[in-house]
Amino acid sequence: MAIVVMKFGGSSVGDAERMKRVARRVVEKKAEGNRVVVVVSAMGDTTDDLIDLSKQLNDKPSAREMDMLLTTGEQVSVALLSMTIQGLGHNAVSYTGWQVGMLTEKAHGRARITDIKPDRIHKALGEDNIVVVAGFQGMTEDGEITTLGRGGSDTTAVALAAALKADLCEIYTDVDGIYSTDPRIVKVARKLKDISYDEMLELANLGAAVLHPRAVEYAKHYNVPLVVRSSFNHNEGTIVKEEATMEQGVVVSGIAYDKNVARISILGVRDVPGQLAKVFTALASAGINVDIIVQSGVLNGKADFSFSVGVDDAEASVAVLRKIQSDVGFDDITSETNLVKISIVGAGMVSNPGVAARMFEIISEQGVSIKMVSTSDIKVSCVVDAEKFQDIVRALHTGYNLDTAEQAFVGGPQERR
Repeated sequence: MAIVVMKFGGSSVGDAERMKRVARRVVEKKAEGNRVVVVVSAMGDTTDDLIDLSKQLNDKPSAREMDMLLTTGEQVSVALLSMTIQGLGHNAVSYTGWQVGMLTEKAHGRARITDIKPDRIHKALGEDNIVVVAGFQGMTEDGEITTLGRGGSDTTAVALAAALKADLCEIYTDVDGIYSTDPRIVKVARKLKDISYDEMLELANLGAAVLHPRAVEYAKHYNVPLVVRSSFNHNEGTIVKEEATMEQGVVVSGIAYDKNVARISILGVRDVPGQLAKVFTALASAGINVDIIVQSGVLNGKADFSFSVGVDDAEASVAVLRKIQSDVGFDDITSETNLVKISIVGAGMVSNPGVAARMFEIISEQGVSIKMVSTSDIKVSCVVDAEKFQDIVRALHTGYNLDTAEQAFVGGPQERR
């Protein structure tokens, strides 16, 4: 008998009617002869509401108490879903993350899973139960409750599938698969039949919101069969697997964008060994993640270079660099926001020369200058002004033959928790 892990996001269980629909979907899966484990997020806006409430009482709550608070959202969901399944005449039992042996590191709000001990799940499945597990949460070795951060429920589902050696992990969301780009911008975006782990990981890291990078990493590492599909219909979803089917003439699989981008430029840096090490060591010590780095040529013993960070880190980056300006020896710093990083991703890029050149050409045809570029074997990213980014995404989508003949999108805003 196959084991199937099904994950439902917050909007899928946002109210009583949606909860009933999910319960019927789960019971259908069980009736097909599967042993079923369900991972559920907090209902609707529950997590945001809890965060807002905490801020009304304490504008700087401790990370430990926030984890204690936020894990209650998933506990409500699993209990209600289990009751709903029972109401349909099937055995069901709900568990928190720590009850199913989800062990994590000691990092409140952003813990990573270190181990899973699924004995309790195996026992419950053996007793013909549908097992409903709270996503997004776990426990440290010394008994502290933790949350896994952004994308935690996706990660919970994939990690459980790996630990249980499940035959399939299905991620149910409010869209019916992975699209070639954001279908809210490109109405003729195509739903992908399948996509490789590597391509999906690049898209997730570059801004595609339907799957979290940690969940994809887990799936790739443990070779977990993964399907993304809609909780609102029975359409076939998108399979995420080791190697995807190469469509004839399609070199780029998807286009992603990230509006959380700022560019910091350091001007007139002395061209002596160790200067860049000082800069990026200081930024790392301040907890600032740097993405793209570009250095210009050397003139009169000095060079300029730029790097990108998240918008929220722009002001902090400038402050950190001002503190080390005399030590590093540079002339000035500039900061620029209102930027977007647009990326093309595709395994076919490796064996097809000229893909990047075509991207640069398409962007220039929109009358937009490229500020920064980053490449890998299967992606090219360009940082540009945000003003015309939707036009650029549409032009790239058409330019790489990704448009469908008619509107393909089915679903609503994409969720990720």
